[in-house]
Amino acid sequence: MPALSEYTNVYNTALLILQKKGFQVWLDESIDMYCAEKDGWDFMAQTPCGLLGVVAIFEYKQPSEYREYWWQEQGQDIYSNLPRQPRAYKPV
Repeated sequence: MPALSEYTNVYNTALLILQKKGFQVWLDESIDMYCAEKDGWDFMAQTPCGLLGVVAIFEYKQPSEYREYWWQEQGQDIYSNLPRQPRAYKPV
């Protein structure tokens, strides 16, 4: 059993974390998407955990201005080549 996984009982925690980081959060019912905004930077995702994830990308990249693909990280294509099993590890 993982230490934490995305499930509906985690959604409120994700939204509270976003609020505590200074984001306004809302559900756009017309498109059924969760949204967050801070200082003009706005984000959207299908779940609150996904929303926290895209905000984490923003915080990691720390863009000073908007430009196309500001979020993209250079490197190998991990997504298309993910291992099917983890390396051995001891769960907590």
